[in-house]
Amino acid sequence: MSADPEVRIPVDGALLDATIEGPADPRGVVLFAHGSGSSRQSPRNRMVAERLHRSGYLTVLLDLLTPMEAVTDERTAQLRFDIGMLAGRLIGVIDWLVPRGVPLGLFGASTGAAAALIAAAERPKQVEAVVSRGGRPDLAGPALDRVSVPTLLVVGGDDEIVIALNETAADVLADHAEVVIIPGATHLFAEPGALERVAELAANWFDRHISTSA
Repeated sequence: MSADPEVRIPVDGALLDATIEGPADPRGVVLFAHGSGSSRQSPRNRMVAERLHRSGYLTVLLDLLTPMEAVTDERTAQLRFDIGMLAGRLIGVIDWLVPRGVPLGLFGASTGAAAALIAAAERPKQVEAVVSRGGRPDLAGPALDRVSVPTLLVVGGDDEIVIALNETAADVLADHAEVVIIPGATHLFAEPGALERVAELAANWFDRHISTSA
C-alpha cells in the first residue's frame, strides 16, 4: 500500500478516491461502502474505522462515485441509487485489494450495505465477513440468496421500517446472518453511545470471522 493514505483506485475506467489507514502490519482489511448522499468523509464511518484500527485492521474508506458524478444533479441522483453499478465498482476495488494478500471484510451503511452484499455474493472466496449499519439489504435483490459469508445486520431500535427489511433479509440469509437491534437508536445512530456500540459490534464480528493469516 502507498504511504499516502489518499489514493485513487482505477475501476472500469473510473478513478475512485479512497482513504487507506491503519496499522502497518494489519490482521485484515475492512472496505467501507457508504450510503447514498454520503462519502468517504462520513464522520460516522470514520469513527467506526478508528475503532477498527485499534483492533488491528486496515480500513479503506471509499467513494463509489467520482467527484464529477458526486455533483448533485438529475443524472447523478440516479447514480447514487444504481446499486448494480455501485456493487460492480466495489467488486473492482476488492479485486484491486485481494492481490495484496490480506483477509478482507466489508462494512456497508444504508444503500452501501446492498452493494456490499452483492459484492460478497460475487466474491465469496475473497470476502470473509460483512457488517451492515442501518442497511438496505432488500436492495441487493436476488444476490441475497447467494451470500454465504457471516453477515451482521445492525439496526437502530427506532428505525422500524429498516428493522423489518433487515429481519426479512436475515430469514433469506438464514444461518449466515445475525440481527442486532440497538435500543433507542435511529437510522444514523446519532444518539449518545449508539455509534460506539456499532463500532464495537463490528470489531467483534470481524475478530470472529476474519482469518488471522492471509
